[in-house]
Order: sequence, then structure tokens, then C-alpha cells
Amino acid sequence: MMEQLINTLNGWIWSPALIYLCLGAGLFYSVLTRFMQVRHLKEMLRLLFARNDSPEGISSFQALAVALSGRVGMGNIAGVAAAIGFGGPGAVFWMWATAFLGASTAYIESTLAQIYKEKDKGQYRGGPSYYFEKFFGGTGGKIFGIVFALASIISCGLFLPGVQANGVANAVTQITGEGAMVATFAGDVGMNKLIATLFIVVILGMIIFGGIKRIARVAEFVVPFMALGYILMAVLIVMLNIDQLPNVIGMIVGDAFTAQAGFGAAIGWGVKRGVYSNEAGQGTGPHHAAAAEVQHPAQQGIVQAFSVYVDTLFVCSATAFMILMTGMYNIQGTLEAGQFLVQNVAADTSINSPAFTQMAVSSVFGGFGQIFVAIAVFFFSFTTIMAYYYIAETNVAYLTRSFNTTGSLFLIKVVLMFSVTYGAINNSGYIWNMGDVGVGLMAWLNIVGILCIFFMAKPAVKALADYEAQKKAGVSEYTFDPVKLGIKNAHFWEERNKNGK
Repeated sequence: MMEQLINTLNGWIWSPALIYLCLGAGLFYSVLTRFMQVRHLKEMLRLLFARNDSPEGISSFQALAVALSGRVGMGNIAGVAAAIGFGGPGAVFWMWATAFLGASTAYIESTLAQIYKEKDKGQYRGGPSYYFEKFFGGTGGKIFGIVFALASIISCGLFLPGVQANGVANAVTQITGEGAMVATFAGDVGMNKLIATLFIVVILGMIIFGGIKRIARVAEFVVPFMALGYILMAVLIVMLNIDQLPNVIGMIVGDAFTAQAGFGAAIGWGVKRGVYSNEAGQGTGPHHAAAAEVQHPAQQGIVQAFSVYVDTLFVCSATAFMILMTGMYNIQGTLEAGQFLVQNVAADTSINSPAFTQMAVSSVFGGFGQIFVAIAVFFFSFTTIMAYYYIAETNVAYLTRSFNTTGSLFLIKVVLMFSVTYGAINNSGYIWNMGDVGVGLMAWLNIVGILCIFFMAKPAVKALADYEAQKKAGVSEYTFDPVKLGIKNAHFWEERNKNGK
């Protein structure tokens, strides 16, 4: 019954309307910002390594690392495999399109998070709930903020962590097998899967009870190394199969419009998995962006735009090229169960899992390939779960700003660890659909909300113009005066200017 309800909700939320809304919003903001994701590429790299940390905030690089820890996860390994398995190679093209256009959306939402952030008990907090409440004001703004906060808590605290944990458990059992079966509340589960789940939960608990500073330190250390190592492995596989490169690129571009799995399937799965992976417009990235210490809100917006590139154009592309170059994939069409439009591997190979990627690496490096991908899956997924916790915590703090939050924050930690346990030992297709419901729900609320903000006042675009003017003038230290720009209720920045900081 629950599985049927989740599947129905998934179908409603991920209608073609949301798919075209994601692409349309990205194109809209790209044009209005004069394709800032291209013009400011050099500035992205410069700001990335600017050390502006403080007791209340984290550095731009740490904020990027935490954001990447949320963006780079199962979507980059199992999500890409699913996009290819259900939408064909052309889905990869639409993942690229979603990332390129979505970088401008990431700029808008992250800059809004910086403009309307707050200082809460010694740390910066912000995100869609905060900017909806402050921008719209009154009862309407408050209600919009509460609705998004509740959607985020349900999505990031309950639905999405299970997807990441499920991928880790499947990657482990792909190597070790299920092991002896044990009766649990979710049915019979293999002992090896249970051990992997227990390990994840224990380590996760040790980190999330340390707050954003500890999460940022772990992400800052782990994320760059895991992403770089994974990309280097992909580059090595591409070099060993370089003769296949023209053919693979031809498949990706050609099938984007005449896909074997159908034009709609290629776009649908490409955009769905693209948004799931890079999170542009979803409303998750702004939470981390708000925690950064910067001189000007546009700076963190520009840095966060770069994170979309890293996630999709680098890491997702690495997975896609490994799978397509080695031919380790099937394409499931709208045919009878067990039949495929393309079948290169066993029919019972799970599409919603890291299996295609593990098989691709193993075809080149033997048994080491499965182990390498399992390790990558563990780190990718584990850091993503950390990022999900921080998003859920921020929204719990938003809802409970008026009174002590200790009990509420403890409860969300327990709920998240339960979600990880449940997701790891449950059916992968069902768990992925739960994740898609969470992603789609937040995307609908956030994209519609930031479009309304734009048409009413354009604060993020004004901030970009102000930053560019100061940059052109060659200032040594940037400032941000929301009153001068006609931006209301940016209380943090108003107070900072009043105090002369």
C-alpha cells in the first residue's frame, strides 16, 4: 500500500511540467544573468580558495565542500546508471543541459540564501524557508517558509537518506553477496547488508552530533579526494578505450533527440536524475551557501554555481563514459517485464543501483573494480547523508527559533538514522521513488518561489550587478548595502553595516 502511494505521488510530482520548469528556469536565469556561469568561471576558481572563515561561519571552500557532499552522491553513480538504463545514452546529454542551465539557478538560490541569512546561536543559518519568509513577509511569507521547511525535513530527514544508504548496501553485497538471511522488521535481510548498515549508522552518529563545523571539516577533507580519485579512474578507463570515444559521444548527442528509449524518456530521466544529482533549483544547496562567511552575497552564489559543474559535468560524466565505453548497461523500454531495447548484461542486473558502474570498472580492472566503486559509493553516499542531516537540522531550527531546539534536533538525528537503516535494507526501486518524491516536492516549491521573487524585486540579480560594478572598480574589499540596492528585510547585512563590519 505504501509503495503504491509513493509510486503514485512520484508520477504526479515528476510530471512533464516539472521537467520543463527545471530546464526553463535555468534558461531564464542564464539569459537574465548574461550566462554568469560562463562569464565568471575564472572568478569561481578565485573565490573558491578565499579564506573568509569566522567563528560564526565557514569558508567558501568549506561551504562548497559541504554543498558538494550533498550533490555528489548516489545520483552520480547509481543515478547516472538509471538515467542510461531507462532513458538511453541521450539522457546523459539532458543531464549536461540541466547542469549548464542549472548553474545559473544555483547562483540565484544561493545568493538569496546569503542575502536573507540569520545568525542563530553562534552560527549562520539560511535557505529557502528563510528567504521566502523575509522576502514575502507577513502571514503569507511565514506560511510559505513553514511549508518548505516541513517539505525539507520530510525529504532530507526521512526520504532521501535511505537512497544513499541503499546504494552503499547494494554496492557491498555486489562484492560479498547477501550472506546468511536474518529476520528483521523489513523482512529477511542478508547479514552482510546488516553489518554495512550498522557501520554507516554508527559513524554517521559520531559526525552529525558534532554540528556544522564538524560536518564541514569532514566534507572539506573527504570530498575533494573522493571526487578527484573517481574522475581519475574514469579518465584512465577512457584512455584505455579511446577508440570508443567518438562513438560514445555520437550516441549521447544523437540519442538525445532520437533516443532508443524514446524522446520523452531521454529528457525525463536526464532531467530527473540531473536535478537529483546536482540539486540546482531543488533548494538544498542554499542551506550550505548561507553558512559561509563572505564579503558579498554574490560571491557564494558564484562559488555554488561551480559546484553544479563539478557534480554533473565532471563526476556524472565520469560515470557515464565508464558505463557507455565498456558497454556494461541495459536499456529498459516500455516493453513486457524482462525485455530490453538494449541488453548487454544479465537481465536481473538492478538498474537503480551501482551495478552498471561496478561492472564497467570491473571489466577493465577485474575484482578491484567492484571494490573501488563500493568504496566510492560509501564516501559519496556517506557525505551526502551528512549534508541531508544539516539541511533537516536547519529547517528544524527555523521552525523552532522561538524556543529551545535541543529535543527537536535530537529527534531529527534519530529519525535520519532510522531512515538510513530502513533504506539500506529495503527494495531499491521503492527507495529511489521515495527519494524522487522528496526531490520533486522541494523543487516545485523552490523554483516557483524564486521565480516569484525575481518578478517582484530581482534581489539576486541586483546583487550580481552590484558585485560586478565593485569588481570592475577594482575595490580591495567588497561591501553589500541592501538598503542602497532597494532590498528589504536583509537584516543580517543591515546590522553588519550599522556596526561597521
